[in-house]
Amino acid sequence: MVRLLLISNSTNAGEEYLEHSLPKIKSFLNGFQPQNAVFIPYAAVTFSFDQYEQKVNQRLKNIGLQVTSVHHYSVPAKAIEESDLIVVGGGNTFHLLKYLQDFELIEVVQRKVESGTPYIGWSAGSNVACPTIKTTNDMPIIEPHSFKAFNLINFQINPHYTDAHPQGHAGETREQRILEFLEINRNVYVVGLREGTALQIEGDKVKLIGDKPAKIFHYGKQPQDISPDQDLSFLYIDF
Repeated sequence: MVRLLLISNSTNAGEEYLEHSLPKIKSFLNGFQPQNAVFIPYAAVTFSFDQYEQKVNQRLKNIGLQVTSVHHYSVPAKAIEESDLIVVGGGNTFHLLKYLQDFELIEVVQRKVESGTPYIGWSAGSNVACPTIKTTNDMPIIEPHSFKAFNLINFQINPHYTDAHPQGHAGETREQRILEFLEINRNVYVVGLREGTALQIEGDKVKLIGDKPAKIFHYGKQPQDISPDQDLSFLYIDF
């Protein structure tokens, strides 16, 4: 059974790194103590993969978890094959996907997760769990071979979703951008995942975690807020 924890953002404003994420990760693991948790750091751009691994481990140790970054392996796919937990950090989604494709990790992660290996991602790490990265907010600083990602779920996520429209800003809102996506991709749900929230997925069961609603988009339907106590299983209905 597929088990995913897809977090909108690593850190809320005014908090320490991963502060709101740690309780969600601990609850998701539910007592499971991975012996070989691997970290995919490829979304990092302005700091090294070593620094990213160190930063993540510095916080994860508070819940008794340690990860080893795949960049230490000459064959990163081997690290994935031997893992019992996969963690994918945030950063630039295009950079992340390009490296995943270059190191031929897409299919191996798919196989592992579909066979039951838990997957935790935040921000870009949540984006790549989707069929494509077309609903990322990031600048395309590098060109991946395609936009196709892990396809671990059959809907799209827009992390860091906000309804904000700053005064004096004449550009498109986040909602308008998503509606543009839906005009071209009419059979896909998009979940606007607000900061501080996450989706926990067990098989085809989808649960929203956090104290804010998610905004659900689908072509031809009025966008609607869904609260954490509402059923999200409709996201797996095929259109």
